[in-house]
Amino acid sequence: MKNSFTLFSAFFAACLTSASCTNGASLGDELFEPYKSTELRVPSVPLVVSDPYFSIWSPYDQLTDGTTRHWTNDEKPLDGFLTVDGQTYRWLGSQRTIFQTLAPMADEEPWEALYSRNVQKDGWQQPGYATDDSWRTGRAAWGSDGLSFVRTHWSELNSDLYVRRNVVLTDSDLQEDLYIVYSHDDVFELYLNGTKVADTGETWVDGVQLHLTPELKGLLHAGENIVAAHCHNTTGGAYTDFGLYKDTNKGDKDIQIAEQKSIDVLATNTYYTFVCGPVELDVVFTAPFLMDDYDLLSSPINYISYQVRSTDGQQHEVQLSFSAAKELALNKKSQKTRSELINVGGIDYGKCGTIDQPILAKKGDGICIDWGYLYLPAINGEVSVGDDGALCYVHDFGKTKQASSYLMLGYDEVQDIEYMYKRYKGYWAHEGKVSIFDMFNRMNKEYASIMQRCRDFDKVIYDDALASGNEHYAEILSASYRHVIAAHKLFQDEDGNLLFFSKENNSNGCVNTVDLTYPESPLFLAYNPELQKAQMTSIFDYSLSGRWTKPFAAHDLGTYPIANGQVYGGDMPLEEAGNMLTLAAQICRLDGNTAYVDKYWEVITTWADYLSENGQDPSNQLCTDDFAGHWAHNCNLSIKAIMGIAGYAEMARIKGEQETADKYMERAREMAQKWEEDAREDDHYRLAFDREDTWSQKYNMIWDKLWSLGLFPNDAMQREVKYYLTKQNQYGLPLDCRKDYTKSDWIMWTAGMADSKEDFLQFVEPLYAYMNETPSRVPTSDWYDTKTSSMIGFKARSVVAGHWMRVLVDKLSEK
Repeated sequence: MKNSFTLFSAFFAACLTSASCTNGASLGDELFEPYKSTELRVPSVPLVVSDPYFSIWSPYDQLTDGTTRHWTNDEKPLDGFLTVDGQTYRWLGSQRTIFQTLAPMADEEPWEALYSRNVQKDGWQQPGYATDDSWRTGRAAWGSDGLSFVRTHWSELNSDLYVRRNVVLTDSDLQEDLYIVYSHDDVFELYLNGTKVADTGETWVDGVQLHLTPELKGLLHAGENIVAAHCHNTTGGAYTDFGLYKDTNKGDKDIQIAEQKSIDVLATNTYYTFVCGPVELDVVFTAPFLMDDYDLLSSPINYISYQVRSTDGQQHEVQLSFSAAKELALNKKSQKTRSELINVGGIDYGKCGTIDQPILAKKGDGICIDWGYLYLPAINGEVSVGDDGALCYVHDFGKTKQASSYLMLGYDEVQDIEYMYKRYKGYWAHEGKVSIFDMFNRMNKEYASIMQRCRDFDKVIYDDALASGNEHYAEILSASYRHVIAAHKLFQDEDGNLLFFSKENNSNGCVNTVDLTYPESPLFLAYNPELQKAQMTSIFDYSLSGRWTKPFAAHDLGTYPIANGQVYGGDMPLEEAGNMLTLAAQICRLDGNTAYVDKYWEVITTWADYLSENGQDPSNQLCTDDFAGHWAHNCNLSIKAIMGIAGYAEMARIKGEQETADKYMERAREMAQKWEEDAREDDHYRLAFDREDTWSQKYNMIWDKLWSLGLFPNDAMQREVKYYLTKQNQYGLPLDCRKDYTKSDWIMWTAGMADSKEDFLQFVEPLYAYMNETPSRVPTSDWYDTKTSSMIGFKARSVVAGHWMRVLVDKLSEK
């Protein structure tokens, strides 16, 4: 059996018979009303989020349209029901499949099929195709070494894989509800007896379930069938696996679907309202990501608050139930788990985790955690364990017209991250002095004040964005905040350094990547520069320690969650040196001193000299936009070098070394003057110095505005902004002239260069339209097509903190 679940209604009924609750005072109505109503249809809605592993989203318009998921798209099912006068309504999650295998995937067994690496002519997918000598037998899955269940190697860039699989079906099989499940990386096409049924474009996903409608099922027949797949690997890892299943879950017809009336997404809270017969249910999902409280910012616990309200003036018997499936503690569904009830300090907890507990044994990009424990406490309700290992919670309100309460859900990773060969827990644990149960107790006792602080912070984020832009900009930032924070891990090292490491989600899984730290900086520079330092200190220390000896900054510190040194295959010399120097300069300007960088002065001087020697006309170097192709003489990369040198000069000025400051600032001005002459092409500036009729976003120029240096002559910045407004597509400004795709973070950096709010908002509106209309229902992809609004790659990445650039511009201008 694959993806096997026990129907929720079975254990729900069992829980109801044994659980009742009268504790938990009603909460204030204001806690269930968002600071502002929002209209943005967020691509994927944050529900329970803490870090890159404990991260659960709803990629649907209605909360009951499907199963909640991790950002990787793995199912992490949460279910919610409200029973009113004996009638049960589902308000969270959806009925899940109970799959019986017809043709297994590689996690069940190493199934065999014919495959070829040669490009095939049309017809290769047909049942009667005669294969030649290029076809051989292989065992699933096909892909890059090190990926799960790969048994046949295939990883070359720009290469193709063709697979023909023979699947035998019976007449009774064809009467069932059938699903094809597939995983792939990158471009993937799937055929049933020669007819294409899936065409994904360039992306990679794990465990997509394709329901075979009657029309698609009609492509199959009793006897032998050919299920064929073609996958093209464009970049990075490669993978192909697929299987066929029947769903044996016939459902529970007595459960109705609650009517969703509204959804509002603010910075720390997601608000829903549902109609359940004569009762309305308000639900608030809260991640207490408060920047002035590191315990809460790093907390592995979220609140789910709920309120029931009679709409007919009568009292009703009301019970709320909630469950969290064992899949929340798994990387692969085939792993064995143990769910149990424990009692700590007089409080019952549902606890679930894998039996093996391979703590910090896995690293990589598209993976989920399989160590540590999920906890659901009996605070305000009763908890139990379902037959399928789910943790269940029930709150029986009895007869009521209006009542409210809350539950908490948490995940203790036991050990969260490894940094320079020492393992650490999250900041909240204070080196193990605070247990997960202590944290539950604190968040229970401080519920009202924490919720109010979260509401206050929602207001700050919304109002600052509204002042800098408009309601659409405020909704973009409100929808982006938890997305950003949940892509990080906050902890403190043995020397007392605060460290805030990003995971490079859905790009390569690197930890603390400098060219993520740079684009996401506006949020942290605007609201808490100490968190910006916490992303940079380890990179400085890596060079200071002598472990990194090159004359520029490292790209990363490893693959999440193992941060023992750079793993990225190619350096980004100008990119990372420029990033670190520029950000360090902004920090020193905010601090009014150079205390943060003084111990690293020799290191940053080396980096500044590298930029001075190599940054005027860059060679063919990797940069943060390396996915777009590598061109020498990159004009935007040259700007980064110039601003890095200027940043070093600024730090020397603040440090009181005026002679050094004058020397490097003069060098920056000299380089900027030559840049303007060499890059100029009539009404705009080129993508590369030697490429005529080209253009690109020059987002690195924003620092010249922020620091009021006037390095780039002839009104270069506004010349570019004016030109960009002529190049926008329906969903935004392309990254450059080569493709229609863009990066949302860089659009907002570029938009920050605009002198007028009117011009700025001309960049905001297409971005809002993209987020509102994209068919790619994932935690917002920062890399997307500006004509189709479809995701190209990347999702759930912290770089969307770059959306705050205009807010940073305005805050710094106030100072």
